[in-house]
Amino acid sequence: MTVHQYVERRSSRVLNEKLFGDRIVNFLYSTVREKAPLLFSMLTSRRATALLGLLNFDMPLARGLLGNRRFLERCGVDLSESLDPPGSFTTPRKIFERKIRYWQCRPMPENERTVLSPADSRMIPGTLKNDPLPLIKGKFFDYEELIGKNRKSWLTSFQDGDFAIFRLTPDKYHYNHLPVTGGVEDFYEIEGDYHSCNPGALINVPSPYSKNRRIVTIINTDVGGGTRIGLVAMVEVVAMMIGNIVQCYSTSRYDKPIPIKKGRYVKAGQPKSLYRPGSSTTILFFQKGRINFLEDILVNYGRTDVQSRFSLGLGNPVVETEVDVRSGIANGRDK
Repeated sequence: MTVHQYVERRSSRVLNEKLFGDRIVNFLYSTVREKAPLLFSMLTSRRATALLGLLNFDMPLARGLLGNRRFLERCGVDLSESLDPPGSFTTPRKIFERKIRYWQCRPMPENERTVLSPADSRMIPGTLKNDPLPLIKGKFFDYEELIGKNRKSWLTSFQDGDFAIFRLTPDKYHYNHLPVTGGVEDFYEIEGDYHSCNPGALINVPSPYSKNRRIVTIINTDVGGGTRIGLVAMVEVVAMMIGNIVQCYSTSRYDKPIPIKKGRYVKAGQPKSLYRPGSSTTILFFQKGRINFLEDILVNYGRTDVQSRFSLGLGNPVVETEVDVRSGIANGRDK
């Protein structure tokens, strides 16, 4: 099986991704999908996801602290940032749903017009315009289907705009944070399947993110105190073994979480939601001409020395950059 690599932003190093359950995922998305489509459909359903999540995330870790330590080492999880002591993480779910001291270990840029990464994740920049970058969008999503074909006003609002895909892996911190400051214009859910976000799965299913259950939040940043980059759509996508996305916006650390709803004012950098548990994907859409992606992310995207399972064809890889939640990924442009 081919290696999947990404660029570590802090060091610019090319690293190999540890793909959890890679052989099983590739078997499911090649052999089972082709030869037993009914079984494949059942395995990517809500019920199967709930059962797999229970078996994989809620069983106690073997032999207490020793099992805990081995699991952490295998997954590459760093608990030094965690709010809770290591001994409290007795199941994989508790590890995946951990809280961190983000106000200390995930600093925000001072520029109020900077768009923040919503998650500890691997990021791909893109555009809906007709130039080289949009070749990737059809590999991951169908724009109208992803946003909702009956959401005509929002589809028009982001036409020819830019987007960014943030893919969380199992070892990551699984809270989403707000990428911008503004008022919530709309908030809705679209039902769908529970496909894996393993790279092997993503290259085998056409527009996979458009098929999965997802939650869409539209934020108007052109309000008092806002980021002033127009409308921003934040799409939170479930995945295999991700049975739920809990909306839990907090204005101070993780205190007194409240649900996201239309009309609520939200601040950049604050916790918004939690993927329960495992790995998944968040996608941001921006209006045309309102942001510029930061140069280092664009440079990484164009590197040719990285082996990626995502490709534009003719040997051109689609290269992900590993970004920290609340770090800058784009700057605002004036109208």
